[in-house]
Amino acid sequence: MRNRRYWSLGAKLGLVATPFLLLALLAISLTLWVSWQLDGGAAAVNEAGRMRMQAYRMSLAQAANDPVSLRAHISEFERSVELLRNGDPERPLFVPWDEQVIERYAAVETAWQAFRPTISTTANPQLGATTASFVQQIDGLVVAIERHMSRWTAMLHLLQLATMALAVLGASALLYTGYLFVLEPVGQLKRATEQIQRGDLGARVSAVGNDEFATLASGFNGMAEHLESMYRNLEGKVAEKTAQLEEKRSRLEALYGFTALVAATTTLEALARGFVEQVAKVVHADGAALRWSDEDNEKYVMLASTGLPEAMSAEEHCLMADQCNCGMPSAPPGARVIPIRADHPTHLPHCEKAGFSTVVCVPVRHHEQIRGEIDLFFHAHYDLSEAERSLLEALATHLAAAMENLRLGALEREAAVAQERNFLARELHDSIAQSLAFLKMQVQLLRDAQASGDAELIAQVVGEIDEGVRESYSDVRELLLHFRTRASEEDIEPALQTTLRKFEHQSGIRTELSMQGHGIPLAPDMQLQVLHVVQEALSNVRKHSRATRVWLDVQQQPQWRFEVRDNGRGFTPGDGKLDETHVGMRIMAERAERIGGTLEVFSTPSHGSSVVLTLPAEARAVSAVAAGAEATLPTGERRRADSEASVIAARMVA
Repeated sequence: MRNRRYWSLGAKLGLVATPFLLLALLAISLTLWVSWQLDGGAAAVNEAGRMRMQAYRMSLAQAANDPVSLRAHISEFERSVELLRNGDPERPLFVPWDEQVIERYAAVETAWQAFRPTISTTANPQLGATTASFVQQIDGLVVAIERHMSRWTAMLHLLQLATMALAVLGASALLYTGYLFVLEPVGQLKRATEQIQRGDLGARVSAVGNDEFATLASGFNGMAEHLESMYRNLEGKVAEKTAQLEEKRSRLEALYGFTALVAATTTLEALARGFVEQVAKVVHADGAALRWSDEDNEKYVMLASTGLPEAMSAEEHCLMADQCNCGMPSAPPGARVIPIRADHPTHLPHCEKAGFSTVVCVPVRHHEQIRGEIDLFFHAHYDLSEAERSLLEALATHLAAAMENLRLGALEREAAVAQERNFLARELHDSIAQSLAFLKMQVQLLRDAQASGDAELIAQVVGEIDEGVRESYSDVRELLLHFRTRASEEDIEPALQTTLRKFEHQSGIRTELSMQGHGIPLAPDMQLQVLHVVQEALSNVRKHSRATRVWLDVQQQPQWRFEVRDNGRGFTPGDGKLDETHVGMRIMAERAERIGGTLEVFSTPSHGSSVVLTLPAEARAVSAVAAGAEATLPTGERRRADSEASVIAARMVA
């Protein structure tokens, strides 16, 4: 049996539309051809009408005895006769020849042959009657042409009516075909879709043929069948997806919990203890242990454990490498599931005594180097899934990074405390130590004066000692002020205002702060060094300038510039009398050099002094690296450093 042939949707629509299209093209072509014929006939009627006018003009020229005009009119008339006979190639002008038109045209030519000698005669009393008779022949030609054109006009109207009827029939056929081949299948799909939306998953669409809608109907039916099968198995799939989501949620919860543990703990012991508790809870292990290895991976020390008997924890506090199933640096990477068997000769018997049947070992690696191991113990046989394996390895990686950060943080704090203490020692050496050396010399002079009994020298030395003690006391208080001054992480202006207020309270000298421009904030460590330079400059003003006012001018653009001015007595730069200020100047210069700045001192006797600190143009608040220990110390370490400085200074004051 032969298979029935089906047409595609495009072929069906094309098959219906093609006959109407061909008929429409034929009707349009005929209409254009008839219109062209009408245009040529109309031009011929106009030319024939001109021939009548030319006949009268020739008659008038003959009557007026104007041979020149007469010859011109005769020549023009003959051209018109020739144009009607042959047509005009430059425009649609041609005579629609039929028997009547041919007969009338022959009559016109015959009449012209008779009329031409008549108008050439000098005196012709019958010229008017002859001209009228000739014009009547021309009128007969015009009437014959117009009758022929009326038939073409009727044919044009008939073609137009046929085109309209063809358009109506074609549109109706296309509408019916569109409804049959397009709208009806679309309606079936719409109704089936609405049934599925209402929950009737058994809705189907009849697929007839092999056109596009048949393919669409087959796809719709397949989709409906798939939806129906999915709906039947939906409960099982929902349970499966719920289990997967629960597994992922548990994994994320474990990771978040470990992240919170790392953020909250500051000691290795707390981190290890919290980690073993969390990892045992995540995988539902009966016991867990965290072992840390030395640099050579020869020993594994137990940092923390949970769920293990005390005897087992004590016996396995320190394992040698490859002594047991746990602590094997040569084992392959990744988590290992090790069944505990009595006939295995290479492991210690502690797991068997504790009743464990399976142990899972996860190496802790950092930069491809083994740092330790996580051991999970189970009383029953345990198989590690891929998700649990991935989770344990991720936790081990985070643990290694967290423990390494704790180690680096401890080293960093140790270095910061050492740097802070060096800074404190340098401050004491550069300020108070100089005064104590001076006091030591004065004490020796006092002893010599007492031995010699020189009362005037004794009084002078005692006065100098008293002044030295007062200066040392002031230096100690100033150091305490410096140690307790901290820079702002956002802007240096509040710290400068606080420094000036304390200076006013200490010295009684009026101060004024001027901020110009808007620049990027300085880094906290750079702010601290700037504050120390400003404080040292103010200290020199208090000690030596005898000023009544101090101005602090800050310029932020194009680069940071700090200037401390006073209206004191000033000095001559390079004067040997200023040895006592050299320590403060050197301290300020060292601080300026430490942050990459430049320090300049200007002074004029009786007109005050000026200390200018200029910072490099590339100073930035965000990218600057901390140059001093105070920027890297945590809050607790800063407080301890301040406390140490305060205790040392207080002891010196006492």
